[in-house]
Amino acid sequence: MIVLQNIVKTFQASSGLITAVDDVSLRVGQGQIYGIIGYSGAGKSTLIRLLNGLEKPTSGSVTLAGQDIAQAKGEALRKARLKISMVFQHFNLLWSRTVSENIAFSLQIAGAPKAVIQARVKELIALVGLSGKENAWPSQLSGGQKQRVGIARALANSPEVLLCDEATSALDPQTTDAILDLLLDINRRLNLTIVLITHEMHVVRKICHRVAVMEAGKIVEEGEVLSVFTHPQQPVTRQFVKQTAGYSSAETPLNTELVNNHAGAVLKLTFVGQNTGQPVVGELTLKYALPFNILHGKMTQTANGTFGELWLQVAASGIQLENILNDLHDHGITTEVVTND
Repeated sequence: MIVLQNIVKTFQASSGLITAVDDVSLRVGQGQIYGIIGYSGAGKSTLIRLLNGLEKPTSGSVTLAGQDIAQAKGEALRKARLKISMVFQHFNLLWSRTVSENIAFSLQIAGAPKAVIQARVKELIALVGLSGKENAWPSQLSGGQKQRVGIARALANSPEVLLCDEATSALDPQTTDAILDLLLDINRRLNLTIVLITHEMHVVRKICHRVAVMEAGKIVEEGEVLSVFTHPQQPVTRQFVKQTAGYSSAETPLNTELVNNHAGAVLKLTFVGQNTGQPVVGELTLKYALPFNILHGKMTQTANGTFGELWLQVAASGIQLENILNDLHDHGITTEVVTND
């Protein structure tokens, strides 16, 4: 559906040449929800402008459904952009138009017949959960309702790709979850390809199938969300994962005093999928006649499945600890020795 090949985008500034996007390649499949995450200045906003043709790459290609948007001009570019719609962070609604009129605006520009516009607007209002708000003004809506109008407006011309630029960062957590549930429902109903630009790993965890992590204009890590969460490779990715788990910037979420009061090795276990239901701690306790002190644990749901994390402390070392690690490996559980006193 979407293929970016060796994209570079540079800008000339007073301080010199700035490389905003640096040799980025990625693929987004039809019907996927794809997350692009990074901190401010990572190059996310420039990348999304390259996706919708608002910026031309310095080099490389941006292909949507077989057409290179980077090379398209005039009428060809206009037609290509009709396949792509955008949802914005700050809604960008027309304040002098009602909910229905905001949704109808792009259809009116496209020259759709009045009867078609009315039917489509009614359909979209129901889809995004705004029934009864048809004649409300944007000033009368909550933040979540405004974003629902923005989503409905973006869907009006039946796009093939929906780009979401920090679409939930201006919303409170509860409203964010409601909007993410709506996007997931739209993706499932319409098989719509969605690309999310965000700096919130919670957004990625909740609905994305794949994620690319950007830093300094480059994609430093990419893969299925479940894999990236359970085996983050880059420091920036690990930092995002910790934030989602609610941890501080410390290396582990453990109580230091509790750890110090119990000698032995501290193990971090990562369970994926069906492994989350295994009674592993009980089996290990019986097999080795050792107490396994549970320090911390949590379960996390992603669009790709569930994973769990469990920190244990056990008074084992040498061959005995190696045997325990081998048993955990045989159960399909990834284990990291955090400390080993």
